[in-house]
Amino acid sequence: MRVLIAQTAQDVAKIAADNVLEGLVAHGAGTTPVLGLATGSSPLGLYGELARAVKEGRADFSRAQGFALDEYIGIPDTHELSYRQTLINEVCQVIGLPEQDLHTPQGIADSVQAIEDAAHDYDQAIASAGGIHVQILGIGSNGHLGFNEPGSAIRSRTRIKRLAAKTRQDNARFFDGIEHVPTHCVTQGLGTILEAGRLVLVATGAGKAEAVTACVEGPLTASCPASVLQLHPDAVLVLDEAAAAGLKLREYYDDAAAGLSDMQLRVQ
Repeated sequence: MRVLIAQTAQDVAKIAADNVLEGLVAHGAGTTPVLGLATGSSPLGLYGELARAVKEGRADFSRAQGFALDEYIGIPDTHELSYRQTLINEVCQVIGLPEQDLHTPQGIADSVQAIEDAAHDYDQAIASAGGIHVQILGIGSNGHLGFNEPGSAIRSRTRIKRLAAKTRQDNARFFDGIEHVPTHCVTQGLGTILEAGRLVLVATGAGKAEAVTACVEGPLTASCPASVLQLHPDAVLVLDEAAAAGLKLREYYDDAAAGLSDMQLRVQ
């Protein structure tokens, strides 16, 4: 796990975007780019920096495939508060990823079984696309990853999940009161997420500091689903100072981020 700490939100966005682009080369060079996409405020700057890379000719997402982390149950995918529409507005129309190549879990069906079957098919669709090369992530204030709330199984697959009360409270600002926030969702499982080639998690603000500390320096535990990043061979966390405030090994992370120079390879 690499922990990269930046001074400003703009620096966080640029560093995160650079790591996404590097990950696409490392894990998907010569193939159609496959991106795992997160919603929320944390990755918005990252998407803006990817758009800058497209404008400068350093990236092209016109033939990319995108897979959303999650979707609400009970909200049509044409609704403005669905995650599909959110990603169309915040990603497709920003970086040039075709809307028809944006895949989202199915949150509307005639039965629970139909949603469960579609969730299984979603994992199959990711595999058929060649797997996700880079998965973009945020982290919930309770440590959730995607909508894998505390208590989620480490090897879980895409499935129906009940939203925690804290998550519904956090998301109520987007709705006309908490009573309108869906109670359930379909989310990629932790096991699904861990299969991506690279994970790039962005976290900003003091409200994420406790969850970030538990993710990075706490034990691997279902109480903090994001702690599964400790298992991944290519996980990158990009934080601002506020989100990194609780880290005890800050000096080490800064030293490690400086890398290894050719001079340091020489015998002293």
